[in-house]
Amino acid sequence: MYIFLPDKYLKSVYQIDYQALKDAGIKMILFDLDNTIVPINAKLPSKKLKDLFEDIKSIGLKPVIMSNSGKKRVEPFKDELYVDAACSSLKPLSYKYKKIMNMYNLKASELAAVGDQLLTDVFGANKLGITTILVNPISTSDFKITSINRFFERIILRHFAKRDVFKKGEYYE
Repeated sequence: MYIFLPDKYLKSVYQIDYQALKDAGIKMILFDLDNTIVPINAKLPSKKLKDLFEDIKSIGLKPVIMSNSGKKRVEPFKDELYVDAACSSLKPLSYKYKKIMNMYNLKASELAAVGDQLLTDVFGANKLGITTILVNPISTSDFKITSINRFFERIILRHFAKRDVFKKGEYYE
């Protein structure tokens, strides 16, 4: 079950200490799109998100969108945020993570993955030894497949809570 445990757990992408990640040797941050950096119904990034991505770039980190959503959904965010993106990633499968590591000549220890789901974002990155950061979903609205994942996620969260390992709302870095 520990494969589902994130390395860090924060309220949102705005609470992450990006400088600390850089100081720890992280070079690239893989951001999930839906309900991590934008609500599922958003068409474009907010000014606040644009500013965040500019700040991340300014300290020398490379933000990349890594989403299970298709190209049509991901492209407007890629273009507006001036970042690279991997769409249709099929997280938690390892293929796109490995492809990104090869493309940028990075080791797993140089990546961090940020997402709102244990079963896709955390599990997928943990399998490869990538630093994982779980954030709360931005919205209560989810895609249908995500609703199914949330059901299983609640079971995992109860398992962790019973063992006093992880509790929703108790943030840590």
